[in-house]
Amino acid sequence: MDVFNKEEIKNRIYDSKFISMSEAIAQIKTGDVIAVAAYGNEPVEFLRHLHEIRDRGVHDVTIWLANPPEDYPFLTLDGMEDVISILSIFYGPGLRKLHAAGRVSFVPNNLHSCSAAMIETKRPNVFVGAVTPMDRFGYVCMSSSQQFELEMFDICETVILEINPNLPYTSGTNRISAEKVNFFVDGERSVSNSPIYPKTPVQEAIADYAADLIHDGDCIQLGIGGMPDAVAERLVDRHDLGIYTEMLGSAMGKLMACGAVNNSRKLFHRNRSVAAFAWGSKELYEYINDNPMIELLPVSYVNDPFNIARNENMVSVNTALEIDLTGQICSETIAGKQYSGTGGAWDFAYGAFHAKNGRGIIALQSTAKSGTISRIVPQLTAGNVVSIPRNIVDIVVTEYGVAHLRGKSVRQRVQELIAVSHPDFRSELRREAERLQIW
Repeated sequence: MDVFNKEEIKNRIYDSKFISMSEAIAQIKTGDVIAVAAYGNEPVEFLRHLHEIRDRGVHDVTIWLANPPEDYPFLTLDGMEDVISILSIFYGPGLRKLHAAGRVSFVPNNLHSCSAAMIETKRPNVFVGAVTPMDRFGYVCMSSSQQFELEMFDICETVILEINPNLPYTSGTNRISAEKVNFFVDGERSVSNSPIYPKTPVQEAIADYAADLIHDGDCIQLGIGGMPDAVAERLVDRHDLGIYTEMLGSAMGKLMACGAVNNSRKLFHRNRSVAAFAWGSKELYEYINDNPMIELLPVSYVNDPFNIARNENMVSVNTALEIDLTGQICSETIAGKQYSGTGGAWDFAYGAFHAKNGRGIIALQSTAKSGTISRIVPQLTAGNVVSIPRNIVDIVVTEYGVAHLRGKSVRQRVQELIAVSHPDFRSELRREAERLQIW
């Protein structure tokens, strides 16, 4: 049999696996545990119809969900509580609203071990995602997210994939053999974009300080939000930057496009920008499409802190919600209530801290609620969790300057952090430090 006949057979197999959306929803049975792919690979059309399982009397279904781009009916309709329960490794805006109603439960994890946390907490048996059409080699591409998707594909008995021709084709470990997929459904739609975060003058000031800590030849990781985006805008005149990051966003795409990033000085994955997932603008997706210089690899690998530490001159830039005077970082709870998740904050803090000439930067505004609350506090608010322990906190940046905590005693840390706190709160912080005997 020649190669052309083999290709024809692959096409027939691929075509034979297409079913209607109603048939796809009918695959869900009582007691199933569903894992859905994230970001651009989220199966939006499937999730828009998932509530229809109630009409068949299906119940006691669990779904793993993180940051849905819309309020699906199964999330908002009354009477779905006994039909579908939700587990999450990270809260986006949609899931925060459901937490108070008891519809969703958070599973603590570091991002590099999120797939293990999912399997150990409640093992999925159904995996649903969105992928590219099959290529001429017989593979579809899970092109936007490698957080847990491949692990879920490997362990689940039933795999249903939406085909979305608008998804980019990316390089890395994200190809899936069409022969190993149970069902395909049509799911053409626009690829979800990350929000556009407006940048404030305060964030711009913080970005000035943070960008000054990043030099030619550094390998960078930037988190999500207006602050990291503002930092990226200040790096366009740098040379030979590298990228090793969990999320590849639009701002980092611009750094590659303008030539500030070329990965030429990296020793680990040299000449390649490495990420675990891509989420950004239409322009970002166009840039990464068929770009051989960008690789998406599993987050269990990318966010492994020991792999992060293999990058010399590794600089991570992330933000936080609150920091106490000894350096403990909270990046996921507000007044004890789950707001987001640890994500990769600990992973990159640890990795950058241990990398040769590495720097871990926490960039945050000094106050919240229109300046009425200090984000730098004597002790973390009761109930708030420690996302990054003080032992691996390196540099803290606010609009008032840079606090270097690595190699500093508690008393020195207190002095450094008060110096970058808002002036309106400095006297109170000193008094509390004395009362707590940490001054």
